[in-house]
Amino acid sequence: MKDLVLTEKAPKPIGPYSQAVKVNGFIYLSGQVAIDPRSNEFAGGDIAHQTERVMENIRAILEAGGSLLRHVVKTTVFLKDMNDFAAMNEVYARYFTTAAPARSTVQVARLPKDALVEIEAIAVL
Repeated sequence: MKDLVLTEKAPKPIGPYSQAVKVNGFIYLSGQVAIDPRSNEFAGGDIAHQTERVMENIRAILEAGGSLLRHVVKTTVFLKDMNDFAAMNEVYARYFTTAAPARSTVQVARLPKDALVEIEAIAVL
């Protein structure tokens, strides 16, 4: 049995998917881009600004689902340009200060809303 997570503190899904799904002691978060949950509009800005908005969205979904950033075991980071890696990584590191999760980072051709970064996560409940 799976339970869906939906919080107003993170962007509403813009398609047929859930913010997150809880199953078997884990919470699986859909990829997040820099959408402001108050306006549901793309926040834009540079890679640092977008990464911060993404991480705040991830934090809100995790908390709504009964988990925390420190319980994240795996993330996947999708970058529009791998040259943004250092700036993204600097912001990302502020959110995972101890026991950082496993991570994959890949460059992609295009992201929703022409975002510079999208991050998905898996955490223990």
